[in-house]
Amino acid sequence: DGGEGQPRARGVTSRVDHSSSTRTMAHAVASLSSVAARVSAKSSALRGKTLRVSSAARPARRVAMSARAEITPLGDGDKKGLVDSVETFIFDCDGVIWKGDSLIEGVPETIAMLRAMGKRLIFVTNNSTKSRAGYLKKFLGLGLEITAEEVFSSSFAAAAYLDSKNFPKDKKVYVIGETGILEELDGVGIKHLGGEADAGKTVTLASGQLMEHDPDVAAVVVGFDRNVNYYKIQYATLCIRENPGCEFIATNMDAVTHLTDAQEWAGNGSMVGAIKGSTKREPTVVGKPAPFMLDYIANKFDIRKDQICMVGDRLDTDILFGKDGGLRTLLVLSGVTTEETLKSPENTIHPDFYTSKLGDLLTLNQVEA
Repeated sequence: DGGEGQPRARGVTSRVDHSSSTRTMAHAVASLSSVAARVSAKSSALRGKTLRVSSAARPARRVAMSARAEITPLGDGDKKGLVDSVETFIFDCDGVIWKGDSLIEGVPETIAMLRAMGKRLIFVTNNSTKSRAGYLKKFLGLGLEITAEEVFSSSFAAAAYLDSKNFPKDKKVYVIGETGILEELDGVGIKHLGGEADAGKTVTLASGQLMEHDPDVAAVVVGFDRNVNYYKIQYATLCIRENPGCEFIATNMDAVTHLTDAQEWAGNGSMVGAIKGSTKREPTVVGKPAPFMLDYIANKFDIRKDQICMVGDRLDTDILFGKDGGLRTLLVLSGVTTEETLKSPENTIHPDFYTSKLGDLLTLNQVEA
């Protein structure tokens, strides 16, 4: 191409045969004019057809966009059809069953009604601070009759993921997180360090300071940690960057969480973000909306995914989890998502139905009566 910055070839004369150049340019212009005339004639002949196709396509596109944007409130007439169409309900916990330590109105009665109708109920939470045993204790403490096999947490998902990959017994996992992850790793016989044991550790910087780390760490699991600190961030960073093949696993990427029913608190996404920033690595996510937990549950209970309804309060985790997995989806507005957010033009994740809270399903009995 002889573009800008290209050197001239040595020994090439700068003299030009102007008559030859003029004849060549005239020939090129004539050829281009001929091509342009043919294109213009063809365009004129097709213009009518092109305009008709274009004008017919536009309304269809508007209809398609309108259909995608449709957001349907769950009316009394929809409830029986929704419940009858599925065999299993998967419920998120925070914002659906409870907020903080407070049970949301109508939940016990709705659970009892669905059980009486023969529905399988499964409870899935992205919160990794408790193990399944810890969550079962919370359910029972709130007066909900739930069994251990109905509860799945992202702490369990992290342990199940490593176990499914035959994590070497001579290797270890470094944990940023709380007791839930540690208990679940113990449950599958995987050695670990970090977690609550590193809660109070600090870094003292001095000339030539070097932090040692265990070369046998083959995975770092990052879960929600109320005692996250610089020591943990640096230790996890060293393991991921310097131990060959070390996996980076996130229990979830939730932006916020419900530690209390008074406000939202920074979620695990903030902790994972710190490690992403220092390692320049993307984690393997095992909680919602990633498919690992759904695949695990469907295989364990031999459930068809098109016979599951996901009920959640978050668009970007619960509802996306359901949509990506081919489930029916019901958004409740008792947690993170507001109706304004749901109907915002910027939102592209739309549930099959939405309602104010899980207890709204109770009017199903009145409709049937």
